[in-house]
Amino acid sequence: MSGRLRVALLAGGRSSEHDVSLASARSVLSALDPERYDVAAIEIARDGRWSVANALQSGDEDVRVLGTGSSSSQLVPSDDRTPAVLGSVDVVLPILHGPFGEDGTVQGLLELLDVAYVGAGVAASALAMDKDLFKKVMRDSGIPVARHHTIRLGDPVENPYGYPVFVKPARLGSSVGISKVHDEPELEPAVALARRHDEKVLVEEHVAGLEVEVGVLGNRVPPPIASLPGSIDTLEHDWYDYASKYDEDGMRLLVPPDLPEETIELVQQRAVDAFVASECEGLARVDFFVRASDGEVVVNELNTMPGFTATSVYAKLFEESGIGYAELLDRLIALALERHERRRGLEY
Repeated sequence: MSGRLRVALLAGGRSSEHDVSLASARSVLSALDPERYDVAAIEIARDGRWSVANALQSGDEDVRVLGTGSSSSQLVPSDDRTPAVLGSVDVVLPILHGPFGEDGTVQGLLELLDVAYVGAGVAASALAMDKDLFKKVMRDSGIPVARHHTIRLGDPVENPYGYPVFVKPARLGSSVGISKVHDEPELEPAVALARRHDEKVLVEEHVAGLEVEVGVLGNRVPPPIASLPGSIDTLEHDWYDYASKYDEDGMRLLVPPDLPEETIELVQQRAVDAFVASECEGLARVDFFVRASDGEVVVNELNTMPGFTATSVYAKLFEESGIGYAELLDRLIALALERHERRRGLEY
């Protein structure tokens, strides 16, 4: 059908969040209106190879699949990983989580190809992925964040905050490689675990309080909007770890949270402030602690490509705010096209 936008959907990737990305991409594929979008689903394997998923016909229905192992064909030769096909589409949806996808690397490729893409640009993606640098920018912007100590290669393993603390890789997501450390003997093993994933490790103070998350949607003009916040109940889990995020019934999301109205408004405002201060566009999910002792709203981190299934926190937050999943995708694609057209007017 003529008039449809040509969309390339990138999924998978080299990071440990490969399977999470595939789950997000399957959900996106099922929600994109085939009357409006002509979609090529491209899977990036753990070894970095790119392949395009076949379209399986079932009657008149176009059933597109990802991650089945036998349903993809090689997009480019194994000695050439540059997906030249991306240059022929109208917009790219890089539904990639973690390093080699959410960290500015793929965004840089798409900038070189001069193609519109959904989500944050190179600098914002790289900044948000690096929790150490992100927190420094937030502090410089007057946005409260949890205190942290950075351990680089060659540094002594130290914890200046007492216990408990969280030890985490500086540049990873989905709580992979993160430990809640309760005493001194647990510190060295936790740092060793984090270093399996990153050479830079954070020791972060424990903030006692309510975990709250907010979705942000928008570009620079008009200003971005914040969803209703949602509070995270980890149920039987001690903290918001990988299992609580992805196991069935691993957590409960309460939208809006049981907080005073002025606190809810402050959480939303600080989500937008963090989004703007980190130069994000398109979308982000901003995670907070509302400290139990004084009600202070403390930023934990910002995710430029949060989990994106129809039941993920980001989608749920906007659904409760009156923007359904399919409409959310339509808006994100429109924002990508708007930014690309706007930036074409710049002189380099």
